[in-house]
Amino acid sequence: MTLVKDETHSGTEERNGKVRVACIQYAMRGLGEFDELAERVRFFVESAAENHGADFVLFPEFMTMPLLSAMKVKGSKRGIRELAELTPRFVELMSKLAREQGLHVIAGSHPIVRSDERIENCSLIFKPDGDYECQPKLHITPSETEAWDIAGGNSMVVLETAKAKIGVLICYDVEFPEAVRHLVDQGIEILFGPYCTDDRQGHLRVSTCAAARAIENQIYVATAGCVGELEGVPGLDLHYGQAAVFTPSDLGFARDGIAAQADPNVETMLVADLDISSLHRARSEGTVRPLRDRRRDLFEFRANLGA
Repeated sequence: MTLVKDETHSGTEERNGKVRVACIQYAMRGLGEFDELAERVRFFVESAAENHGADFVLFPEFMTMPLLSAMKVKGSKRGIRELAELTPRFVELMSKLAREQGLHVIAGSHPIVRSDERIENCSLIFKPDGDYECQPKLHITPSETEAWDIAGGNSMVVLETAKAKIGVLICYDVEFPEAVRHLVDQGIEILFGPYCTDDRQGHLRVSTCAAARAIENQIYVATAGCVGELEGVPGLDLHYGQAAVFTPSDLGFARDGIAAQADPNVETMLVADLDISSLHRARSEGTVRPLRDRRRDLFEFRANLGA
């Protein structure tokens, strides 16, 4: 577990106000060069900040994969390594946008080559000062292993910001209750879940589990997925997504436990306002109080995650 304090946050403010999140429902389509990706990403970040006053911007998993469409090796294991070579440019782009707009950018996910040559599917979390943290995907799907030889990471990041304490879990990770509970035990209030699924069944697995994690942990869970078609890239041709922000299911929150939800399968930006103080009231005064009522005497979870 890695606990990171946002250096732009003095630690003296009370985290009890409103938080505005923008979830990008991002269309996957072929890109000829990196500058095309940069132009699209800049549009969304600037719109989220300047038009909507967002504090956090969430992009979906595999947001850089459209660049594979212009590579000769496309969806192969060699192609994913060539895509990883663009990491410095991707970091420079996202860092600059976060600094310019003064917000946090959860940059979906991007393949990163580690020092031991393993490839991890990582979400880079950019802070308003331009610095960033890396949250690897922990649980890897069979298709990721077979198509791209991606390996699971073994660390979890908790980021303390001026607005909320946050964590990020990528797609399949949200389907594992113990991973989210471990982050909640470190104090997170908002979980960001970038995902990429090719059909409605996959989308429902992620979104249904995200809703459950919000209820059982009394947190907000913001999700953003890919939509559209990406021709010529094996394993990433079709996508089904519907961005949403889930809440606890109790008085003081949306009656269906969904703060906001986008129309499915169209490129758009979902914006939602979240009240952190409502979470803490629910935890102490809610109709049910899952965190307080846990039977630790019966169920004990010991995490063994490296920093």
